[in-house]
Amino acid sequence: MARIFITGAGAGLGFNTAHALADGGHDVVVHARTDQRLPPGDWRGTVVGDLTDRAETIRAGREANDHGPFDAVIHNAGALHSPAAVAVNTVAPYLLTAVMALPGLLIYLSSSMHRGGSADLAGLLSGVGSYSDSKLWVTALSIALSDRWPRTVCHAVDPFWVPTRMGGAEAPDSLTDGHRTQAWLATATATDITPSIGRITVDTSPAGSADTKEHSCTPEHSVAT
Repeated sequence: MARIFITGAGAGLGFNTAHALADGGHDVVVHARTDQRLPPGDWRGTVVGDLTDRAETIRAGREANDHGPFDAVIHNAGALHSPAAVAVNTVAPYLLTAVMALPGLLIYLSSSMHRGGSADLAGLLSGVGSYSDSKLWVTALSIALSDRWPRTVCHAVDPFWVPTRMGGAEAPDSLTDGHRTQAWLATATATDITPSIGRITVDTSPAGSADTKEHSCTPEHSVAT
């Protein structure tokens, strides 16, 4: 049984990830922006905090520590538009990682849109940048941390374009399958995850079996190269 902390669990991918892991018998601590957005469920604990606010983010990380130690942390919370995109997608994962006790696995939600992001960090310093920028920066963060902490498994996961509130109803990929990679990573042993660093995706094609969808992890090192 693993103990897992998930940010942005009030809806969408975070909600599905939290319930899948809890249904699997794991101890799950969920985060939401407000008390009203906390998902119903039998949780190990709950944490509330607005991740666009740095002071609240640091407080949320310290509060999460009270429910730890964690085997895995899933940085799932996301925002689409500037300036919230940089604050929630990049700065908050950085601050939470710095404040919280180091888990065995760090999982950051990325996007294929990171390919359109800018490597100019001026936007990160100013807090103004596009969604693509924020996803490039958080993917680079996961790779940098894996180099700094070789005993911790770090991955950035692309859940594809799924019809969440942020993704929109026109998104073509499966919301049902969108959480599967991060849920599998959070409970896998280090020896099951190859490579131990990088950006991974999971096969969610209709032709794939349930087992194939869950375990077909493909490394993409486009950010590191």
